[in-house]
Amino acid sequence: MRTILSLFAAALLAAGGAQAQTRIEPAAPGVTYGKSIDAQGAVALNDLEKQIGSDTSYTGKIEGKVVEVCKKKGCFMKLERENGEAVMVKFTDYAFFMPQNIVGKTVVLEGKAKVTETSVERLRHYAEDAGKSKTEIEKINTPKKDIVIVADGVVVVK
Repeated sequence: MRTILSLFAAALLAAGGAQAQTRIEPAAPGVTYGKSIDAQGAVALNDLEKQIGSDTSYTGKIEGKVVEVCKKKGCFMKLERENGEAVMVKFTDYAFFMPQNIVGKTVVLEGKAKVTETSVERLRHYAEDAGKSKTEIEKINTPKKDIVIVADGVVVVK
């Protein structure tokens, strides 16, 4: 009986610790998520395609404005491009998440950008997590080839 109670108490402590770790600090200039980085040497998102070139990938720092974040838990965000389409940003091993108030903020992230094709199923999943309507989700019926970024760290610039 004592062993069962000890295990139960340990489980409660672990659950409490997990909840404490899921608290996401609100976005403000200087706040970092994931790997601690600075904004020095970042490439503007709109210049990223030139940096990727024929290699189809780029590793380094990228600066952009956040236009969308996963509404469920902040597990992805999207950065604004001049052409109106957004670039998907995921986080290495889901090691960190973004706060809801990061939309509209300018960030610098460090990671790897590459050209990939995202399946219809995955696009619909992202649309659902972003809070899109059922009608909007059902309109997604073709895969999308685009730049996807996997970030190790993010710092809010402004």
